[in-house]
Amino acid sequence: MKNPASLTATAAARAIAGGQLGSEELVRACLDRVAALDGDLRAWAWIEPEQAIAQARDADLARRSGQPLGPLHGVPVGVKDVFDTADMPTEWGTALHEGRRPQRDATAVALLRRAGAVILGKTACTEFSVYTPGPTRNPHDSRRTPGGSSSGSAAAVAAFMAPLALATQTNGSVIRPASYCGVVGYKPSFGLISRNGVLRQSRSLDQVGVMARTVEDAALLAETLMVYDPHDPDMVPRWRPDLVRVGTREPPLAPRFAFIRTPAWEWAAEGTADIFAQLVADLGAQAQEVALPPAFDSAIPRHRVLMETDLARSYARDYERGADRMSRELAAMIERGRAHRAVDYVDAAEGVPALYAQLEEVLEWYDAIITPAAPGEAPLGLESTGNPAFSTLWTLLGLPSITVPILKGPAGMPVGVQVVAGRGDDARLLRAARWLMRR
Repeated sequence: MKNPASLTATAAARAIAGGQLGSEELVRACLDRVAALDGDLRAWAWIEPEQAIAQARDADLARRSGQPLGPLHGVPVGVKDVFDTADMPTEWGTALHEGRRPQRDATAVALLRRAGAVILGKTACTEFSVYTPGPTRNPHDSRRTPGGSSSGSAAAVAAFMAPLALATQTNGSVIRPASYCGVVGYKPSFGLISRNGVLRQSRSLDQVGVMARTVEDAALLAETLMVYDPHDPDMVPRWRPDLVRVGTREPPLAPRFAFIRTPAWEWAAEGTADIFAQLVADLGAQAQEVALPPAFDSAIPRHRVLMETDLARSYARDYERGADRMSRELAAMIERGRAHRAVDYVDAAEGVPALYAQLEEVLEWYDAIITPAAPGEAPLGLESTGNPAFSTLWTLLGLPSITVPILKGPAGMPVGVQVVAGRGDDARLLRAARWLMRR
């Protein structure tokens, strides 16, 4: 068998369940990658090899003893350092919470354990999961940013340190780093995965996502997490989307895509227009450019008001006791959030349904939208995590989105194609993204 660390999560889970591969063998192969690469990449905020190996041995024992196996039995998963873990630190990427040890797992982490996953460790993130870069570097070129805020999760999956990782997105924190690092990043529809036990930035914008190397793996992980949790006030009881069954099949008809530039197009890097024009041309009759109405120009300003105001509320205590130990960028966002008027906040929030209603008219005619996942390839330099603007509209509207690494930029770095669908249409979204990636 080839190096177990190179296996997809789907293949690894199948091999472990069938007895062709031990969880301990897989975990040790991933830990070998960590030992070899993480001194430079710094994708991990906390990892304890013996603890991971002990979990893997327990998984192997459970299989040999005939116990029921979950869908991720024995498969290692990285967990972004904003999810509470009862047996590991959760420090939120800031010195202000250094040494923080939660008393219980976040709901998503508890569901991973129930599914048999091995929690390999905590992946690094930006400061308070906002914009100021953490320590992680891009695994394709260490001079370049891996994106943010889920930087460690994207880098760990791209470098074959783990087949899967948890991430979060309040603006572009799943889609952008996945694009820069050349992996699949999937952010489900708002309200499908519990945020209980996850660092809170904005109730209306925070969403949990996943990192993987294939669409099939993203479906496997995300479906495992889509369990109703009454502790998240924005979840409602519903059937979970059938991501694995529907999302990993060939569509009955070739999907039709609407290519949308979005209000972020002014920030597109040199060459992005050309490679997307070529993509649309290659898709032929399956793609057509669609222009959004002028009302969508308000999306990015609306998101900014909501995010900054909510940050000011969520991080008020940290700002009061430690503004001098925050980055100037985060402190300034909090200060702007404190200055926003209530009427502006309400106006920003109440304009969202009207925008979605107009977008539904587009989605009636197309299976999905395609658009850049980021302005271009990962920029040189580690002082910034890049511009999240190409995700802002979709995050604001709570739409499911996924980026697939099928393009290259001028420097040969990955460029992701972001695929977007209507709320709740997650399974069909993954099916369209898989079709695009396989094509």
